[in-house]
Amino acid sequence: MSENKNQSNNRKRDLLSKEVEHIDITSFDARKIVSSMEKMSFVSRETANAANIYNEMIKDKDCTIFLTLAGSTSAAGCMHIYRDLVKYNMVDAIVATGASIIDMDFFEALGFKHYQGSQYQDDTELRNNYVDRIYDTYIDEEELQMCDKTIGEIADQLEPKSYTSREFIKEIGKYLKTNAKKKDSLIEVAYENNVPIFCPAFTDSSAGFGLVMHQERNPKNHITIDSIREFRELTEIKIKSKGSGLFMIGGGVPKNFIQDTVICAELLGKDVDMHKYAIQITVADSRDGACSSSTLKEASSWGKVDITKEQMVFAEATSVLPLIASDAYHKGEWKNRERKNFSKIF
Repeated sequence: MSENKNQSNNRKRDLLSKEVEHIDITSFDARKIVSSMEKMSFVSRETANAANIYNEMIKDKDCTIFLTLAGSTSAAGCMHIYRDLVKYNMVDAIVATGASIIDMDFFEALGFKHYQGSQYQDDTELRNNYVDRIYDTYIDEEELQMCDKTIGEIADQLEPKSYTSREFIKEIGKYLKTNAKKKDSLIEVAYENNVPIFCPAFTDSSAGFGLVMHQERNPKNHITIDSIREFRELTEIKIKSKGSGLFMIGGGVPKNFIQDTVICAELLGKDVDMHKYAIQITVADSRDGACSSSTLKEASSWGKVDITKEQMVFAEATSVLPLIASDAYHKGEWKNRERKNFSKIF
């Protein structure tokens, strides 16, 4: 029996032996390649145009920049990009899936890792070894469950009332200030720089599991997540912004949520402009009416996005995002921006 267990432990160690290393946009200068891609066609020119629009957003002192995250790029090596966009004042607010923020960023802040694997691996063997797969990336399920439990323990220490995901993630930021095994996570850096993070589908993540366990332990006095109030909070940021731009990785709920703030503000009787700038990096198809919540031109018909400064980049984000972000970092327009500090308005 013990021999079988040892063999299983050895196999799991073999599967989780090669860590994913997150790319550092400050370590290379992408300006020349982006400039060269501007003279090309297809996705290269789309990428260069997206980079130019992003730099315009950063240069526009009246522009609030919203970053939206959907998909698994954080697990795949882009986590430090998002952290550095906050650190170097190139993002003012974030709307993300719960998985991006909790299962990936908070998970690594606790000292856990993502690992390089293979999309061709026998998934039955992975399950037998308690290894979860995201395409060609592996996660230790036992560590992920520890992440779930930690979320529940943080909730246990809070005053039992309703919180927006932004408020709860802010509490996680406080927790990480003294308890992080890996410093400078996206959550912690956003907390330090008053950049709010919203997760409109928060329960669809480790946070959901952790909060279920929290409520099970505390049936009468527990916290809840108020997604309606967080929609109002995000809309309030849009209302207080003279202009706005969207930098969207993937689509889905985060993309739709931030675009809907324009409509929500109108329904509240506020005079707001459509989002002036918009970039979306996606591999989703538009022919089924989806494209991760519509193309940007389609969104204009709903009164959400101005089509003057918009660019769809039909590419897998890990291949083009590092170039766009490095180009913006090295052009240095962020050095002239004042922080919006939107976390302080609530």
